[in-house]
Amino acid sequence: MRLVDGISSWGPAAILGIGGGIYGFLADRLAARWPEHEDAARRPVDWRTALVVLLAAGAFFALPGRFGSLRDIVLGGAFFAALIVLLATDLDQRLLPDEITLPLIPAALVVLLAGWDPVLAGKELGMASGLAAAVLAPLFLGVTGALFRGALGIGDLKLAVSLGLVCGISQLIAGFIVASLAAGVVLLALLATRRLGLRSAIPFGPILILAAFLAVLRPIT
Repeated sequence: MRLVDGISSWGPAAILGIGGGIYGFLADRLAARWPEHEDAARRPVDWRTALVVLLAAGAFFALPGRFGSLRDIVLGGAFFAALIVLLATDLDQRLLPDEITLPLIPAALVVLLAGWDPVLAGKELGMASGLAAAVLAPLFLGVTGALFRGALGIGDLKLAVSLGLVCGISQLIAGFIVASLAAGVVLLALLATRRLGLRSAIPFGPILILAAFLAVLRPIT
């Protein structure tokens, strides 16, 4: 593990991982209630709860090993916190609320322009990569979604803007490739266990969110 101010990051990683798991559980329970469901039903704990908890715990656990400064860990953690709530709502309702996706865009832009982006700060053409990805990512997804008539929604395009600003082109592409492969494995497992059917609607947001986790945590070589 990396060192944070001379202290082994195993301790902070464990604390963040446990906190992330708890936060993931709370995000799942929030998504069972908010945004308001039309039928006012509250989903019980199920496989979606476990998935959100595991991804949240893993993402937060990995932060101190990826970043060496407290500022980068805090900014990365704030970004992850927003993504985890979006993951929970999309899994529960196939919805990425504007209350999160829209404010995330100017927040990511400010961080990028200030030179604080934990992924792109200090990297050659990092700012240009973030700005370009903010335009190209939703454009690419919109075109491919229209061509293949996928389950892509307008919320996915809004989310793609902030993901591009934070991650940049190369990191986002790499994360998306791995996330797509991982999502395929998960979907096969859910089909095999009959948690999903062949005609079940599959939200696209979780793939984007997993891609963002991977893009942020993947070291730039």
